[in-house]
Amino acid sequence: MSPTYQTPGVYVEEISTLPPSVAEIGTAIPAFLGTTTTGYNSLMPVVQEINSLREFEERFGRAPATQWKVSFNKEKGSYTIVDQTGNPVDRFSEPACLLWYAIDHYFRNGGSRCYVVSVGPANPDSPPEADQFIKGLEALKQYDEPTLIVIPEATKLSNNDYSNVCQEALKHAEDMKDRFVVLDAMPPASQTLSNKDIQEMRQLIGSKCLDRGALYYPFLRTTLAHHIDETKIKVTGLTITDASSTTAASGDAEKPSSSSAEKGSAPVPTLDSLANKETIHYNQIKKLLGYQRVILPPSAAITGAIASVDRERGVWKAPANVGLQAVIAPVQQVTDEQQGQLNIDAETGKSINAIRSFTGKGTLVWGARTLAGNDNEWRYISVRRLFITIEESVKKATEFAVYEANDTSTWLKVKGMIDSYLYTLWERGALRGTKAEEAYFVNVGTKTMTPDEILNGYLIVEIGLAAVRPAEFIILRFSHKVNQ
Repeated sequence: MSPTYQTPGVYVEEISTLPPSVAEIGTAIPAFLGTTTTGYNSLMPVVQEINSLREFEERFGRAPATQWKVSFNKEKGSYTIVDQTGNPVDRFSEPACLLWYAIDHYFRNGGSRCYVVSVGPANPDSPPEADQFIKGLEALKQYDEPTLIVIPEATKLSNNDYSNVCQEALKHAEDMKDRFVVLDAMPPASQTLSNKDIQEMRQLIGSKCLDRGALYYPFLRTTLAHHIDETKIKVTGLTITDASSTTAASGDAEKPSSSSAEKGSAPVPTLDSLANKETIHYNQIKKLLGYQRVILPPSAAITGAIASVDRERGVWKAPANVGLQAVIAPVQQVTDEQQGQLNIDAETGKSINAIRSFTGKGTLVWGARTLAGNDNEWRYISVRRLFITIEESVKKATEFAVYEANDTSTWLKVKGMIDSYLYTLWERGALRGTKAEEAYFVNVGTKTMTPDEILNGYLIVEIGLAAVRPAEFIILRFSHKVNQ
């Protein structure tokens, strides 16, 4: 209907000739759940969008300092790093609180924007509880953007609690319809991976919503260093000439008790108190601490790799045969035979994706299956995530049609915008087929709706897709050519 003008003058009318289009959603926006040193709320989870590790530190702080002691052997002139119970610490060890390290690992592997769900305070002496993560998942329902769920710190829970959290995360992804869960396989008790260990890993995941998640094994030895606080690292076995002055300068160092002062014994110095008085000892201890590296669950690095692959290749590219950054090696080397047991399970179909080291190639993600490994439709991560992306993008784009006239004009608009979007995906290589007709179809109208459904306000669109699948097994056949 043309507008009615009453005042003389020049009027400009813009006529829209282009059909509405589908804007693709962000495909790799993870939400990390865990505990933080600051920025938390003891009563409810805190959800925050961040874009860098620095932004995370400004909002939530760093991880709590690793609680170590250094023991000096005067006879050998050597130092040993020990934990709070006095046991020597290996060069690679797992920190008490993981979220800060996981966020760092995520960004180092190509991650960008993400969400952080602080479920409570980080306490090295008291691991989080399963209910905290479940409340975090509930709070995340209010946010529409996240498409990946990552819970590395849940590996600190007992097996039963970890199982509950994993199953709740998968159910959360199924309910929200637009999310995928990246899970960590709990490490086996023994150093050698057995078939029993693999079955126990699978049992923790449950049996529902398996196409909504993927499981990765093993943990990773990373290049990340432990966060230490020099004022809290005590150095035993070392005598300092001026103990009182160095202790006063150390800030948080232990004050001598009245009994020790009466006996004339010097208090245990801290590392920072050696910086000025005992420079040689200080530098040697700092060097020793610098060799210590962090062991992390693989989910954060995997999520960063997924974000990188999505950005460079597309969500339809399997996030596998990808090198992981800031990784020295997996905690356990997986053999071909062991990966065969991890990758394929005829009974439950719960595939476990292996992370392996190869000579000259580094550490690679060597698996691309969802937990529904026996499902022909949703066996591969890339297929499941491609459908999630298309479903959510089309859903948001077609909201304009709500309360529009349920007639041919609206049907053509909806069909045209979806067809254009899928054609673009086919051109980019997301769908199989030499022609667009072989790659997808879009039906709407009397083919998909009965007269009764139209009268009741239903607009039903049928979409069929031929998604590309990864070449998981490449077979090369050779034969001798016999001279005739």
